[in-house]
Amino acid sequence: MFGSKIDDRPEVTHVEDGVGGEKNQGIHHVENGDIGDNVVKVANEERIEVTEEENKRIRRKTDKRILTVLIWVYFLQILDKSVLGYGNTFGMSKDTHLVGNQYSTLGSINAILQLAWQPFSSYLLVRVPARILMPVMIFGWGAAQACMAAATNFSGLMACRAFLGLFEAGCLPLFSIMTAQWYRRSEQPIRVAAWYSTNGIATIIAALMSYGLGHIDSDIIAGWQVIFMVCGLITVISAPIVYYSIDSDVQSARFFTDEEKLKCVERLRANQTGIGATEFKWSHAYELALDIKSWMYLAMTLLLNVGAAVTTYFGPALLAQFSSDKYTITLLNMPFGFLQFVAIFTGCLAASRFKIKSAIIAVYVIPVIVGLVLLYVEGTATTFKKAPAMVGYYLLSFLFGGNPITVSWMVANTAGQTKKALIMSIFNAGSAAGNIIGPYLFKDADKPHYIPGIKAVLGIFCALLFVIGLQVVVLFFLNKQRQNQRVAAGKPRYIKDTSMSSTYQAYGTDDPEGVLGQNALLDLTDFKNDEFVYLY
Repeated sequence: MFGSKIDDRPEVTHVEDGVGGEKNQGIHHVENGDIGDNVVKVANEERIEVTEEENKRIRRKTDKRILTVLIWVYFLQILDKSVLGYGNTFGMSKDTHLVGNQYSTLGSINAILQLAWQPFSSYLLVRVPARILMPVMIFGWGAAQACMAAATNFSGLMACRAFLGLFEAGCLPLFSIMTAQWYRRSEQPIRVAAWYSTNGIATIIAALMSYGLGHIDSDIIAGWQVIFMVCGLITVISAPIVYYSIDSDVQSARFFTDEEKLKCVERLRANQTGIGATEFKWSHAYELALDIKSWMYLAMTLLLNVGAAVTTYFGPALLAQFSSDKYTITLLNMPFGFLQFVAIFTGCLAASRFKIKSAIIAVYVIPVIVGLVLLYVEGTATTFKKAPAMVGYYLLSFLFGGNPITVSWMVANTAGQTKKALIMSIFNAGSAAGNIIGPYLFKDADKPHYIPGIKAVLGIFCALLFVIGLQVVVLFFLNKQRQNQRVAAGKPRYIKDTSMSSTYQAYGTDDPEGVLGQNALLDLTDFKNDEFVYLY
């Protein structure tokens, strides 16, 4: 977008509201609030000085207006998706006459729709402003969730779950792209953790809500119907609130002055990933198809989410081995949700602190492998011991620490708006495929210990460790390619990546000739931008 329009704009000579003055002579006058898309032109015309105090102030305002909305909406998405298991605990299958693997199919259909919808979702993510797209998605999946309460058979439940998956399809890609557009690369892991960690919070709240609402069981309405109805209505009501609160990008941010927009853009320069565009570029799609690292990320996501699907749809069934009381089973899942929350936040904090995302993901896979080994050993033992098996199940919560780090790793290593939308759609496709495969590994015939499924998932997580190591090798050679491109263009072979510094540092301060940083705000892919530095 910016690359195609910049040359058509009149030259800018001055910006009011504190941006002008001596240092911006030669810049055409733009009234506060009218700068619009000119923010990139102005930012490249003259570098704006940003102090650490201003950096923190802009980040706080962004957290307040953008991050809080992302946290709430992602919580709703996980809540609406996870209450299926609790609804089943409180009699959904019996009341709607589900037989055979129909419940497993319900657990998979929304993922199937997400997988099928990804090509369209990628296009919408680029073309439709977030302020429009997000509320529409929220209203759609909230209405589908509420309508599940009216379903009386398998067909009705299937239709509702299908629409739930369709409207949820763009949620995680959209949130990932927005995080990349509003925050520096050093800030992204903890922000991804902030909204993604609601996986754990939603698990706890879903358990508490189901425990309370599940007691409502009359001749008129069943407990599981109340659960679906309440969750769906909360989501539907949230849609207009989100429309009023959210902004699509820095250029259109209503909560920033023109001066703050320019300083926000300047602090994002070091990311080298652009700040948004609305033109879908097929050249980006072609590049993605030839990008080895993107397919490695797909493999990582697929392997990781096969295990995640197991805990989402069969967690309550596994816990049924420890108690026959449905209310106790619901409460037993609360510690799992708390451990999810802890795993996600500590993992992303470690990724921010040590800067090496690959190693952190690998570390978090190890407890999952230990947990699966415990479940396998106890499941095949002559005498089943509940305590070690419970520990093994709770250790599976560490797998949720891998997804948000993978998300922040992907968006930090991908530039170009279309390519970012496509890579996050690939992530969602891998996640959806994992959610499709996972439930079918755990068949009713294998109850109560699901040994074949445990063995399969154990092998999958061992394979994940190998793929993570291979991705590091791929990124090493991609960094070598970018270095060679810089040398060929007359730029330094090695440049300082200030996007990963804990405190704000202006990009290109070690560049006395001023040749660095002009590509950073344009809609260029990481292959086309020779200043791009890949993170390990």
